[in-house]
Amino acid sequence: MKTKIIVFLALMLAAMSPALAQTTPPPQISLSGSAEVKVAPDEIMLNVAVETRSATLEPARLENDQKIAAVLAFLKQSKIKDKDIQMDYINIQPDYNYDNSLSQSHVKPLAYIVRKNLEIRLVDVAGFQNILTGLLTNGVNYVNGIDFRTTQLRKYRDQARGMAIRAAKEKAQALTSELGAKLGKVTSINANDYSGYYGNYWGMNRGFNGFNNAIQNQTAATGGGASDAPEDTFAVGQISVSATVNVSFLIE
Repeated sequence: MKTKIIVFLALMLAAMSPALAQTTPPPQISLSGSAEVKVAPDEIMLNVAVETRSATLEPARLENDQKIAAVLAFLKQSKIKDKDIQMDYINIQPDYNYDNSLSQSHVKPLAYIVRKNLEIRLVDVAGFQNILTGLLTNGVNYVNGIDFRTTQLRKYRDQARGMAIRAAKEKAQALTSELGAKLGKVTSINANDYSGYYGNYWGMNRGFNGFNNAIQNQTAATGGGASDAPEDTFAVGQISVSATVNVSFLIE
């Protein structure tokens, strides 16, 4: 009986040996490579708003319509195509006095606020300064965001990714060479792509007062100030297109 048990255990161990061997991971090396490509933007997306307020709704609405009409007329005069202008947000709301001493039945709006957002696509990047200044002097009182873009983003992402892959491979070869090992096949790879703007920063929800100094500087530079003042007070920077690649190689 004991002999049968021993033989049975021996057969079981023999059958399990390949499986146990397979669970042992082969030697490998995992690392990452990164690369960055900087390019000049060739289009700009502006998101701006015209906000008006009045004690009653109708004057606030009429004033907002008049300012929007002035903004649209300026954009048309500036050769911005209709397809590149979109009204993407309209909001009308009362501004209440939330005095706790008043009952709900006596709460009345202090004013009515009318706000309309416009999204504008600029393909003439060189004209960005004049367009932004013109918007602010023709009724726009909020700049919600300025997005600098490239229409060749796919091309530059592929370029950055290729550079990142080469960087990862070179790093792996250098490490294994120093240890006297040989780099084998790739076992896994994944990539992360991202892009961002490098240049003068324009924040969100800046009102007209936030740009007063910029407009005054522009006026001085173009007509009211010294002739040697810098012409481009709103210099456009660069877009950074980056990629990071994580790779695992077998070690032979």
